[in-house]
Amino acid sequence: MDENKEQQDPKEVSPKSEDVVSSIDDRALNDTDDLKFKNRLDLSELQQSVQKIKQEVGKVIVGQKDMVDMLIASLLAKGHSLIEGVPGVAKTITAKLLAKTLSVGFSRIQFTPDLMPSDILGTSIFNLKDSEFEFKKGPIFSNMILIDEINRAPAKTQAALFEVMEEQQITIDGNKFLLDSPFMVLATQNPIEQEGTYRLPEAQLDRFLFKIEVDYPNLEEEIEIISREHELKDKVKIDEVESFLTAKQISEYQNLVAQVLVEEHLLKYIAQLIVATRSNQFLYLGASPRASIAILKSSKAFAAMSGRDFVTPEDIKRAAIPVLHHRVIVTPEREMEGVSSKQIIQQIIETVEIPR
Repeated sequence: MDENKEQQDPKEVSPKSEDVVSSIDDRALNDTDDLKFKNRLDLSELQQSVQKIKQEVGKVIVGQKDMVDMLIASLLAKGHSLIEGVPGVAKTITAKLLAKTLSVGFSRIQFTPDLMPSDILGTSIFNLKDSEFEFKKGPIFSNMILIDEINRAPAKTQAALFEVMEEQQITIDGNKFLLDSPFMVLATQNPIEQEGTYRLPEAQLDRFLFKIEVDYPNLEEEIEIISREHELKDKVKIDEVESFLTAKQISEYQNLVAQVLVEEHLLKYIAQLIVATRSNQFLYLGASPRASIAILKSSKAFAAMSGRDFVTPEDIKRAAIPVLHHRVIVTPEREMEGVSSKQIIQQIIETVEIPR
C-alpha cells in the first residue's frame, strides 16, 4: 500500500500535450531550415539590380510594369524589343530611362522616309590628307540603340539592321566590324498612322525578341501622371534617374541567365507550343525555330528575375505571347472576323498540356 501511495499519477508524470506538440513543431521547423532550397547560381545581386532599375524608371514612369519587366528581360536575354503603342504612352521615354540606368553607350535614331542605310551604319569617306578611304562609324555603333518610329523608314533602310541585330556585326565594303557588348535595339512604332509608313517585313520582325504592346494608363495612374507633372515644375524628368549598372555587370548577368536550368520535359513543352502554331488552322504562318530559342532565352530571364535558377511552365507561358504574336500571321478570314494573333496563341497555350 505504501508503494502504491508513493507512485505518482501517470497524468502528472507524462508531459502536457501542448508541450509535446510545441517540441515537435520546433524540431520540424529546425529540419525545414536545414533543408531550405539553395540556388546553384547566386542571383541575389541580379535581383537587386533589377529592383534598382525598376525603382529608377519608376521615378518618372507611372505604371507600365509589364513593359519595364519585358525590357529588362530582353536585356538579360541578349534580345531586342519592339514597343508598339499610340502616341503619348511613354514608349520612347521608358526606353530612354532604361538606357539612362545603364552606364553604357546610347544612341537615338529617328527613322524618316528619306533615311539611308549609310546614315545608320556609317560610310567610307575619302581622306585627302592620307589619300585613302576612311570609315566613319554611324550611330548604330553603340550599346543601347533607340530607334524611334522604325516603320517610318523604307524597306532598304530597315534591312540595314538585319545583320547587326542577329550577328552583332556590320559588313561594309568587304570589311567586318564587330560591335561592343552589351548590344540592344529598342524600336518604337505607332500602329494607328498608316500614311508615310512602311510595314516591317517578317524577317525584320523576327529579329525582335519581344513585341511589347503598350496600353493607356487607368484612371488612378492618369491622376498620378498629372500630379507628378504638376509637381515637377521646371525640373527635367530624366535627370532624376541614376546610372549605376556597368557593361561588365550586364555581361555577368547575361552569362548567369544563360546558365539557368531547363528540364528536358520543358524543352519539349516549348517545342510543342511552336509546332502547334504551324498546324493551327487559323494561322497562315507559324513560328520558326528562332521563336523556340526566343522563348527559351526569355523564360530563363524571367526565372532569374524571380530569383530562381530553374525555369517553370509559368515562365514559358509568360514569354509565349510577347515572343510569338508578331512572328505568326492570322489567316485573312479570321483577321476579317477580328481574331488577333494573341487570342490564337492564348488558345494554343491552353490547349497544349502543361508538363508536371
